[in-house]
Amino acid sequence: MSTTENDLRGPDLALAGTAAAAADRSFFGHPRGLSVLFFTEMWERFSYYGMRALLILFMTASAASGGLGFDTAKAGAVYGLYTSFVYLFALPGGWVADRVVGQRNAVLIGGMFIAAGHFSMAVPTLAMFYLGLVLIVIGTGLLKPNISTMVGELYPGDAGARRDAAFSIFYMGINLGAFIAPLVVGYLEQKVDWHVGFGTAGVGMVLGLIWYVIGGKHLGDAGRYDGDPAAARSRGRMLLIAIAVVVAAIAAGLYMQSTGALDITAEALASAGGVVIGGLALAYFAYVMIAGGLDAVEKKRVGAIFVFFLASAVFWSGFEQAGSTLNLVADRITDRVYFGWEMPASWLQSVNALFIITLAPVFAWLWVWLARRHLEPSSPLKFALGLILLGAGFAVMIFATLAAANGNQIGAGWLVVTYLLHTCGELALSPVGLSTVTKLAPHRYVGQMMGVWFMSVSLGNLMAGQVGGMYESMALPTLFGTVAAVTAGAGVLLLLFVRPVRKLMSGIH
Repeated sequence: MSTTENDLRGPDLALAGTAAAAADRSFFGHPRGLSVLFFTEMWERFSYYGMRALLILFMTASAASGGLGFDTAKAGAVYGLYTSFVYLFALPGGWVADRVVGQRNAVLIGGMFIAAGHFSMAVPTLAMFYLGLVLIVIGTGLLKPNISTMVGELYPGDAGARRDAAFSIFYMGINLGAFIAPLVVGYLEQKVDWHVGFGTAGVGMVLGLIWYVIGGKHLGDAGRYDGDPAAARSRGRMLLIAIAVVVAAIAAGLYMQSTGALDITAEALASAGGVVIGGLALAYFAYVMIAGGLDAVEKKRVGAIFVFFLASAVFWSGFEQAGSTLNLVADRITDRVYFGWEMPASWLQSVNALFIITLAPVFAWLWVWLARRHLEPSSPLKFALGLILLGAGFAVMIFATLAAANGNQIGAGWLVVTYLLHTCGELALSPVGLSTVTKLAPHRYVGQMMGVWFMSVSLGNLMAGQVGGMYESMALPTLFGTVAAVTAGAGVLLLLFVRPVRKLMSGIH
């Protein structure tokens, strides 16, 4: 049966098809469709993290070595804009799936955009580099939120442990791709060429798409569009025109800026982007509180979400420096020579994913063990702990960069310890944030609140890029000391306000 015919099937048949997929237990006790989504997401993350590991290194490398020769201020701004828009575009990506094509097709189309973006970056011209970034942003916005939605749809009527276990398995696929990618792509960059590395990331996405198409029969009707086909076609035509205009305008604007024809710096664009994202989030919270029709308890809980939003933005502004300042530290002042062989700097980008794979089950067990003894920390306390651990990681980098004074190099162990602390902070904050928003948000605003929540990640990524731009203009111990003070200080401040925040949560843990 064709895709179009499947999209037009009635709701009863769609439910039956999804239920049949859910009854399948061929993949470690789970539906075989989970393996399809697992490996599709693994290859998508392979493409994303492989490219991310090279991005700032490529932009700051000299033209003689095949790079773009940007200074760190410009490279950090471009990096921040790119990573922030990747998350920001999850909002329209969810809308496109709901109103135009369904999650199933959104994932496929998004993967095509991502692959095209990576292959564009394999072409050694500045215009194709910028075009590639724009295509990847659009593609990731379509794929990332919707493939997660499809995981949940494989378990109709099951909101218990089996669905939770499925998401844990799916999360391992994400981190498996994030672990492998810097190793493969970084090696090719060092031994062959930057653009071969970018192209390899595209090959990874193509492999994921092939797996996704072949395995589509195991997904039942998960992710099928069930709206009005005529309205969807009309919206689809408008969407295609809008995408073409946006891609052309952004790519042309960035290229004109890089050649001096447009007098707007990447740093100014990043600053403006931060104001816009922060302003939109603030306006949304104000609107919901004032005109959202909330009762007193709901208003308090939305106020708690706003506190968590601010803490999340601060956290990701530090954590996402893994791809900017910490990547530059690995490249420029870290001794990576072992037995006469130099390890690619990008390989250290795999450390966080390895720690996630190793420690995620430990943290899951720890929270359950503490809960049984009525000792589990509250959500604001976990947030505070995450921020303090993040700050501790940057405190390690203060001592590392002091040791690198006078042209000395540091051992890779300094970065490994930093990433260990950052990973523990991530596991204390990130999963908790997603869960807490779904519990605190008024039912009629859950989807919107989740979208706004991802705006905090987007804002944090933008700030991380701007901090990365200070790598050459500020002494590194001062830079990392400032980041440590801000992130750990935010954690301590939240720690002092745990009790008031818990009161805002009105009985929700």
